[in-house]
Amino acid sequence: MLRWTVTFIILAIVAGIFGFSGIAAGAASIAKILFFVFIVLFILSLINGKRKF
Repeated sequence: MLRWTVTFIILAIVAGIFGFSGIAAGAASIAKILFFVFIVLFILSLINGKRKF
């Protein structure tokens, strides 16, 4: 799950770079949402990865 989270956060950062630079103005809001969603997922997966069952 950590691997998927890292992959999606990289995609969100790339989408953010394109969206914030004016290349695709419509993608900027989507990139912001994806960025924060995947930051939260990344932190949750780090916390769950360290927990022992």
